[in-house]
Amino acid sequence: MNCIVAADSNWAIGKDNKLLVSIPADMKLFRLETTGKVIVMGRKTLESFPNGLPLKNRVNIVLTKNKDFDGKGAIVLHSVEEVLEEIRKYPSDQVYCIGGDSIYRQFLPYCDVAHVTRIHFAYEADSYFPNLDEMPEWRITASSDEQTYFDLEYEFVKYERVKEER
Repeated sequence: MNCIVAADSNWAIGKDNKLLVSIPADMKLFRLETTGKVIVMGRKTLESFPNGLPLKNRVNIVLTKNKDFDGKGAIVLHSVEEVLEEIRKYPSDQVYCIGGDSIYRQFLPYCDVAHVTRIHFAYEADSYFPNLDEMPEWRITASSDEQTYFDLEYEFVKYERVKEER
């Protein structure tokens, strides 16, 4: 399983159920990585999409405790175990956890790859992604040159879980 996220210099990812900043190249990377794949998200992430609708050309899986939630075409599940059972139907590298923060925390243990857009700025925020730089089981395996969007600098960083040698 993969996760994909844009995080600032403090690993912040959002405020008031919105992204901290919209960077066109980050959005393009998200589309390239997830189109035709399976995306796992929480209810609030789905509700943050245009008209609260699932993203096109993807299998949308929503985890929520709300048993009455209408996912408007998304697969709605109510426990991590149900989600893990559902995603077994797909190759692991075709599944992307896309947030928000509690969903990332719950599914990070099942992820092998993290695609992180690291934004070189600290925003005011209320939701955060776990700091992979402080986790010995994660290693940077690729990173782009520094990019600029107006005066904002960022880079695309790929983290991979270190496989234990036997």
